[in-house]
Amino acid sequence: MGKRTEYVERLSAHMVEWDSQIDLIKDKAESTTPETKIEYSNAIAALKYKREEVAVKLHRISFASDDEWEELKSGTEHALGEVRSMFHEAITTIK
Repeated sequence: MGKRTEYVERLSAHMVEWDSQIDLIKDKAESTTPETKIEYSNAIAALKYKREEVAVKLHRISFASDDEWEELKSGTEHALGEVRSMFHEAITTIK
């Protein structure tokens, strides 16, 4: 299995995990005050936006040439870091 295939599979697994975490945050939001629901709703929207940004990058990596995919990988790693930080912040807030 090539490095790109492994990277795409790992990134896909992250996205599945993010979907689960977003669902957990949605569930937690249902049992909060209206003000907190708004905060959670904003956080969920931001997480979904970033997740979609990573999905687009994943798609581009999947179809990029061998030379292009390494370049795309660095931009994707930056977006991954942002998503991880956002999830950490959201999960810390809801505990």
